[in-house]
Amino acid sequence: MSTAETVAGNETADPPTPQGIPDEDISAFLFLEARLADEARYSEWESLWDDDALYWVPMHPDDDPATRLSYVYDNRRRIRSRIAQLNSGARHAQTPPSVMRRLLANLEVLERTADTVTVGANFVLFEHREDTTTWAGRYVYVIRRTADGQLRLARKTVHLVNAAHAVPTLAFLL
Repeated sequence: MSTAETVAGNETADPPTPQGIPDEDISAFLFLEARLADEARYSEWESLWDDDALYWVPMHPDDDPATRLSYVYDNRRRIRSRIAQLNSGARHAQTPPSVMRRLLANLEVLERTADTVTVGANFVLFEHREDTTTWAGRYVYVIRRTADGQLRLARKTVHLVNAAHAVPTLAFLL
């Protein structure tokens, strides 16, 4: 796991040096990903993911998901299954469905390779069902550009600021 994947605010001893802000197409892709999740457009959200994708919400920023429990640790097949459940309307933890809006801020490139860019972004997510819950933290995205120029989400890690403590149910997409 690269240093860029473990950044969670001040908790990482050796954070990577930011390499500037993301290109406009990368930023637009991330804003689209957030909006689709907020609007419960789950099938469209799922279509942004690459075949070898990983969606991870660790309980602690430096956890190894092979040895420590995570809130979410979904490969591509599990992402597809989660979306099918959300689209079925039978997910009781989402009855009624949450109304959500999130803000992305402080987008910065953490790492670049020939075909990927790793971007960190702070977020605040407002979720309303019976009450309003505020979620906050840091996203670390790995975005891949395919041979035909399309952007695909290869990895999304969600570092919650309160992850080390009890959190409400995660019956939706962070």
